[in-house]
Amino acid sequence: MNFLETLYQEVIRFFSMGQLIEMFKSGDYSRLLTLQGILGAISPFIPLLLVIEIIRSAAYKKFKVEDYKVPFLIYVFNRFVSRFISIAAVAFCIGLFEKYALIKTSFTWYWFIYGYIIWEFSHFIYHFLAHKIRILWCLHSTHHAPQTMNLSVTYTHFFLEAPYADVIRTSICILAGVNPPLLFFIMFIDGTWGAFIHVGENIMKDGRMGFLNKIILTPSHHRVHHARNPLYMDTNFCNLLNIWDKAFGTFENEKKEIPIEYGITRPMNPNSFIDVNFGEFGALWNDIRKAPGIKNKLLYLIMPPGWSHTGDHKTAKVARQEFLDSQNPLKA
Repeated sequence: MNFLETLYQEVIRFFSMGQLIEMFKSGDYSRLLTLQGILGAISPFIPLLLVIEIIRSAAYKKFKVEDYKVPFLIYVFNRFVSRFISIAAVAFCIGLFEKYALIKTSFTWYWFIYGYIIWEFSHFIYHFLAHKIRILWCLHSTHHAPQTMNLSVTYTHFFLEAPYADVIRTSICILAGVNPPLLFFIMFIDGTWGAFIHVGENIMKDGRMGFLNKIILTPSHHRVHHARNPLYMDTNFCNLLNIWDKAFGTFENEKKEIPIEYGITRPMNPNSFIDVNFGEFGALWNDIRKAPGIKNKLLYLIMPPGWSHTGDHKTAKVARQEFLDSQNPLKA
């Protein structure tokens, strides 16, 4: 009986339906007039959309257990590990840096715009570093390992990635003056959109979303980000506003003539929980072990994935340039 109760509570937490159930039981719907009530009502959107996505893929006979198995195992593992560390990391950064904030903000619409731009900048920084520093890529690569795109990918993260990401993002936002209540509100919106842009073709065949593709980052843009095609690698680091990708030259639209190939460039088993989570650490260790001298060993930790002490670099930047050169007849 205790097992069934625990299972029931875990399902409720996964679907974020606690507030809705409590409201239905009490019959007090007035909380929907509050910000907290609205957020509670919106929270189940992504998990429910994931269920719809699975049902649709099954109905069209496109459902494959392997597309969801590893993300599910990672979600279960992170459910009991990562979230506690991440909450502690956010609280620590707020307590440490709030007194050093450059300016003071309030929960108003104009500070919300400011806060969102700062948040998007902090997300860009964390995400860019996760692709450009080898040891951080070891944490982030878990999210890029799936070779298909669906909403379960949003739950596929190495258990230490969220804490370090939140340290970077929270520290920048708090130092820039984004006050905690406003920051948490922005986190909720950005987290919901960040989950939605992983929607698969079973729900949204064309992820461009019409005219929105020119204004914000859409599922199409994020599919590009998850691609291992040379042209697409290390692009579209933002989550909703694409201003920083355009400012730093990392923005890339999906090309109809270049079908997306999902996954990472390292040969791996995407259906292995161990390989998805720890395979990059193994590859890094092998490079460090074989590298001559302490300097080269340390460089493997901080240089981009694909960097080699031999000079035979296979980084995303090199792969992209080789692809562009191959498309230019004057350089071929």
